[in-house]
Amino acid sequence: MGGLVVKPRARIFHGHDWVYGTEVRKVFGDPQPGEVISLKDFKDRPLGSAIYNPASQIVARRFSRRKQGLDLEFFRRRLERAQAYRESLGFTGGARVYRVVWSESDGLPGVVVDRYGEQWTFQTHTLGMDRVKETLVEAIREVFAPEVIVERNEGAGRAAEGLEPVTRVHLGVPRRELLWFDGVALTSDPAGGQKTGLYIDQLDNYRSVAAFAAGRRVLDCFTNQGGFALHCARAGAREVIGVDVSAPALETARENARAANLNASFVEHNAFDKLKHDQAAGEQYDLIVLDPPSFTRTRANLGEALRGYKEIHLRALKMLEPGALLASFSCSHHVDRATYLQMLVDAAVDAKRGLRLRATLGQRPDHPVIPGLPETDYLHGLIVEVMSAW
Repeated sequence: MGGLVVKPRARIFHGHDWVYGTEVRKVFGDPQPGEVISLKDFKDRPLGSAIYNPASQIVARRFSRRKQGLDLEFFRRRLERAQAYRESLGFTGGARVYRVVWSESDGLPGVVVDRYGEQWTFQTHTLGMDRVKETLVEAIREVFAPEVIVERNEGAGRAAEGLEPVTRVHLGVPRRELLWFDGVALTSDPAGGQKTGLYIDQLDNYRSVAAFAAGRRVLDCFTNQGGFALHCARAGAREVIGVDVSAPALETARENARAANLNASFVEHNAFDKLKHDQAAGEQYDLIVLDPPSFTRTRANLGEALRGYKEIHLRALKMLEPGALLASFSCSHHVDRATYLQMLVDAAVDAKRGLRLRATLGQRPDHPVIPGLPETDYLHGLIVEVMSAW
């Protein structure tokens, strides 16, 4: 087995499981892209097994601290362990919608497995895992006996590994179906919807934001299929407006509203332009939700992303009077919580608004965070109250 000798002071010696190209002292044994390799420290001591891709900035991702291959038994063990953790959290009851595998957090770098009732989806965002995805599918079938398995391999993560986007049905016939959460209907579309239609990581946050919604006029920007908007309507909001640039997503939101007999209106509009228009028109809201898609996939674009975040927060804050609330989310691990909070403070200063922090939110615990891998902690949410106009 080929492998790498890692330089002293590399991040792998400080709790991380990635090796960057700049951290490699020597390559031995002629390892090939996508292969399992061994890692060694600078004193020739073993560090475990990793998947290898010299075309990526992250040339090696460790998945075991001992010698290990990516065979069927390995995947069975990892899936069973991941499932046992979700069972301990209580995620296997109710609508049975949860993340079964969250990449490095479950010892499977680049692998994501989600459950939507009896329909399952998976992603393989690393070359090493993509090469053995048929083995992963077989393990999913043996461990869970699902009705449907759909591969949803899309997004920038694959491009960074030199992989093309793929959508493929591996088992069964995928179907659109309504799934219910706290009296709200949301649509699962494993083969056709954006992110399969549901944002599993936000399901608990819908409830948390809705707890503040009773009697308020609510604007939900980047609403997608209406997760925040419909939960706020269910909680007794006085008026709810959802905004999104995607016509198909908004049609799904309207279908969800009709299914649950909820009163909300949905507007097809660029959220940036909607905020600018409403601010200029003197509109006022009691609760604004900002849940945009990731503004950056790389650290190189962090400055541009923060400018985008600040713009929408500045415009939103100017439409909020004392006692009104802003619920704000970022889903990029490149924007850490402290940086995001400082961006919000800067926007509040420019908007001449004082803020009080009412709640700090994050991803559901079925997306576990590994302290040594800050990249696993990617969803940052804040609910703030406007205290006064200066």
